[in-house]
Amino acid sequence: MSLSRSAETDSRYGFGRRLFNAILLRAKLPRATLIRGGLAALAVWLLTAGPPATAAPASAPATIVVLGDSLSAGYGLPREAAFTSQLEAALTARGFDVRVPATGVSGETTAGGLSRLDWILADRPALVLVALGGNDGLRGIDPAATRANLDAILTKLADRGVPAVLAGMLAPRNLGRPYAEAFDALFPDLARRHGVPFYPFFLEGVAMQPELNLEDGMHPNAEGVAIMVAGILPTVTAALERAGVAPDGGGGGPAPAAAPDGGTAP
Repeated sequence: MSLSRSAETDSRYGFGRRLFNAILLRAKLPRATLIRGGLAALAVWLLTAGPPATAAPASAPATIVVLGDSLSAGYGLPREAAFTSQLEAALTARGFDVRVPATGVSGETTAGGLSRLDWILADRPALVLVALGGNDGLRGIDPAATRANLDAILTKLADRGVPAVLAGMLAPRNLGRPYAEAFDALFPDLARRHGVPFYPFFLEGVAMQPELNLEDGMHPNAEGVAIMVAGILPTVTAALERAGVAPDGGGGGPAPAAAPDGGTAP
């Protein structure tokens, strides 16, 4: 949970990609506008190419966005060892056609996550895993502010019809018992209030285990990330199936509703 921002965010989620797509989709722009600025060759091809072949359209992989900090960004790790990469690999191995881009940002707080939520939602994810709060705790941010930010994030996701999973965090114990109690309680409270699947502790099985963390003792190594993925995977797969994203390309109907504690409601 480094307090400095880094460049781990996937370049596929950059501004240039969406601007390029937006230009292509705006059919109402004059032809001269499309040709200007390096798009001449593409414009000529679009104007002269024959009709496309009548092949059955391939369905695009479902996108899962992890709204997180350095714990999901893979701080200090090669790209393939990061949480998002390992989560994508684990889901693919179970038959899910998904992509999990590297959308974690080192040093991100809940306020930062809220500020970039609209940008992330532009890619219409099938599921958002909210894994923020660690840096709020490290900075001693008022738990009421953390609660308000996460509440706003979950509210916006619900308003946009985007399914969510909430991962909990625990406060550093050196901030005192009143702070820890207020901080720790806000995550399950918000999961119940919003009726979203809840994974109680994002670092379950990894925190305070030196062999599973980097030398800083705060960020998981590749083995630690694998444990994090294995722990949260059942919650994520259940949420995907409820959202209609079934393994092996099946259409599947919605799965039973999940209880806020991450289980499945009767």
